[in-house]
Amino acid sequence: MFDNLSDKFSEIFKKLRGETRLTESNIAEAMREIRMALLDADVNVDVAREFVEKVRVDCLGEAVLKSITPGQQVVKVVNDRLIELLGGEAGQLDLTSNPTVIMLVGLHGSGKTTTAAKLARYLTDKLKKSVLLTACDVYRPAAIDQLEILGKELNIEVFSKRGEMNVPAIAAEAVSRAKFAHHDVVILDTAGRLEIDDAMVQELIRLRQSVRADEVLLVADAALGQEAVHVADTFHKALNLTGFILTKLDGDARGGAALSIRQVTQCPVKFVGMGEKTDDLDVFHPDRMASRILGMGDVVSLVEKAAADLDHEEAEKLAKKLRKNEFDFNDFLSQIKQFERLGGLEGLLKFLPGGKQMQEALAMVDPREFKRLEAMVLSMTPGERANPDSIDFARRKRIARGCGLPLEKIAGFIRQFNQMRKMMKKGGLMKALMGGGGGAPTEIPAGGMGGGFNPFGGSQQTVSKKEQEKKKRLAKLKKKEKQKQRRKK
Repeated sequence: MFDNLSDKFSEIFKKLRGETRLTESNIAEAMREIRMALLDADVNVDVAREFVEKVRVDCLGEAVLKSITPGQQVVKVVNDRLIELLGGEAGQLDLTSNPTVIMLVGLHGSGKTTTAAKLARYLTDKLKKSVLLTACDVYRPAAIDQLEILGKELNIEVFSKRGEMNVPAIAAEAVSRAKFAHHDVVILDTAGRLEIDDAMVQELIRLRQSVRADEVLLVADAALGQEAVHVADTFHKALNLTGFILTKLDGDARGGAALSIRQVTQCPVKFVGMGEKTDDLDVFHPDRMASRILGMGDVVSLVEKAAADLDHEEAEKLAKKLRKNEFDFNDFLSQIKQFERLGGLEGLLKFLPGGKQMQEALAMVDPREFKRLEAMVLSMTPGERANPDSIDFARRKRIARGCGLPLEKIAGFIRQFNQMRKMMKKGGLMKALMGGGGGAPTEIPAGGMGGGFNPFGGSQQTVSKKEQEKKKRLAKLKKKEKQKQRRKK
């Protein structure tokens, strides 16, 4: 979502790092560009103006102007101010009451019902709380159906009263049910409108008063842009919000809402929705988001994601197999599955410093290639997967027919897989992936995840080597042209 803003910040900082020293004039130029970048990202005008002024004052301080690396000091100033703008620290839910009542409010289409299920899953899986979902959207029957289906999928109880139009009464009965069934948290999925109206607001006020909600969270669509600030301010004045959940951050919205609503309302963004699945809800960490916006990656979130999503028993089994040189196609398939759980290649790169540049360098790798690799392995018999050496020419032909890929692709994949196994025997997995050198790769491979193992069947040369060869060819052609011109003269 912040790709456009991140690119513009990168360009601004690149110019500043090229300056031998910082002056008021080049700082003023950088501040103007930062302000334009923020406005282009749909950040509120007043918020952008205040942010730039704070950054400008900090940049004109002695610590920056007299620094050996003034450009890097400016990046630090912007990072610190960006963290402050986003809220400083991650917002925490108040779960002290028994049961805790959480109201989700927002406009129609912002994703309240799906977010209610996501939040219930987060509280159940991460915080080990017993949750009761409550259908308080009585104006849209499909909302009750949707919540009940999601609750059934997650094995979480859903309370609803079809035909009842008194929303405060439904909520009060749900709280009584939660006390009786010993639920820790009650989540109220309320109704929305296409736009804010007095009838909706008054109903929400009565609802909050009837159950004394501990948390009132506005579910805001990140794509609303400048309008999100107006919506947030109106809801906050009426209901005294305790926080926000921003949805659809995985889309192509410009991200201004995330940078504006915290400053305008002084309420924290507590969660962000990154997809449609019920596990696509993340705690909002201002420092990590600031790092990602400035292109510095978010390694901490990547480690947390890996710890939560990867199968550690599977990893231990693989380590033992590698030590005994027993790595086979079953293990390879398992690793592809683990890789997909982390979001694939693009999902991993967005967490790493310089990930944007790495994505551009790897643009020639078709993300569907991983699916083709999976299709190759799934077209093998259990015996062939367990014993790669048994795959002869006739078996390769059958595998090619099974997955619908050319025979040379199958042959290339199996050949490189066997080469990797041999390298593992000599120097371990890292040496195999690095092409036998054993050290860290200095260039990004063009056709795979390492200079040695390139399962996509492309060239083993790196991107930079290809560019160098192209430059050499062009230089030779220019030289020949000059020689021809001299002969003519």
